[in-house]
Amino acid sequence: MSLVDIDRPSTWKFYRKGMCDGCWGGCCTMPVEVRLSDLIRLGVVSEDEALGSIKKIAKRLMKEGIVSSYRQGTELFMLTQKYGRDCYFLDSKTRLCTVYEKRPDVCREFPSIGPRPGWCPATRQK
Repeated sequence: MSLVDIDRPSTWKFYRKGMCDGCWGGCCTMPVEVRLSDLIRLGVVSEDEALGSIKKIAKRLMKEGIVSSYRQGTELFMLTQKYGRDCYFLDSKTRLCTVYEKRPDVCREFPSIGPRPGWCPATRQK
């Protein structure tokens, strides 16, 4: 059995239906870039606030520890990663997404998008 290395997409497994069942959330340890619309869906930014300064939103979310950065040119926010590279919204004990129904578009579309489309850094719980 070959080991999957999240930082080496060449080691990833071809995605097939059902791979997420029992997975330990390898994709949830990758950096997650989100748009303002994702942050609204997640409930961390209101629609009214989104009409104002995006720089102020970024500053507030960085202060609250929800995002680690904002790139004005691409209008992408980077979600903060917890210790061990886990996504800000990943439950460390259950390894399940705490905002699954409201998750960002990039998470909804993975693995059809990402560093190696169609491939997954699947890891099984021991």
